[in-house]
Amino acid sequence: MIVREILAKSILSKSQVYDYVVNPYVGCSHSCRYCYAAFMKRFTGHREKWGEFVDIKINAPELLAGEIRKKRVGRVWVSGVCDPYQAAEKKYRLTRRCLEVLLENQWPVTLQTKSSLVLRDIEVLGRFNDIEVGFSITTADEKIRKLFEPGASPIEERIHALDVLHSRGIRTFAMIAPILPKSEGLIGRLPGKVDHILIDRLNYSYANRIYKENKLEWAREDDYLVEKAEELRAGFRKAGIPVQVVFQQMQEGR
Repeated sequence: MIVREILAKSILSKSQVYDYVVNPYVGCSHSCRYCYAAFMKRFTGHREKWGEFVDIKINAPELLAGEIRKKRVGRVWVSGVCDPYQAAEKKYRLTRRCLEVLLENQWPVTLQTKSSLVLRDIEVLGRFNDIEVGFSITTADEKIRKLFEPGASPIEERIHALDVLHSRGIRTFAMIAPILPKSEGLIGRLPGKVDHILIDRLNYSYANRIYKENKLEWAREDDYLVEKAEELRAGFRKAGIPVQVVFQQMQEGR
């Protein structure tokens, strides 16, 4: 893993998903094979493979403290193109320090991760007036997880983290995106731990080699994804959990 410390020019950016986004890092050590954020290499100039580099924006908290005073209050997504709790966060604590800035100003936050390291900051999260913490969980099978998400926290750790956060009164959600094989096993494991669930298909082309080498091509076919999304939606709704199937809503809106 190539780790570099850099000085960012800005940190609080406009987002097409929420009002703003904060990315304390460039790159991600979770090395998810399907990650849409791999497109960032076109703009950052990195020649390393996605998952083999991380740039540390060492001035991110100071930048945020300055920028937040100049902009209108809005919901902040932490993070859009990196995991805010990837391995480097244990040492650099940039996400925690950015959260402390947002907390001081009580800006609303949506935090999304695959790492149980988020529990380190549960006391900070619990002091927000408006915050939600989401975990991306794409399958219930550890063998599948290791194929596609080799550097991320094990599934059981993510589900446990959701349980702990939810039990502390922090709003939580699960993002099943992309839909991977054995995702249906999550239907019985998430009730009581999340307030809502998002389901999406995202970009599968980055992981073509993984699908092919493991004879899983069938798991990215349209018919399979639509069928699995419906199975997940029906199962979670039966358990009383609100569900949004994002890619179907986008198609219906065209």
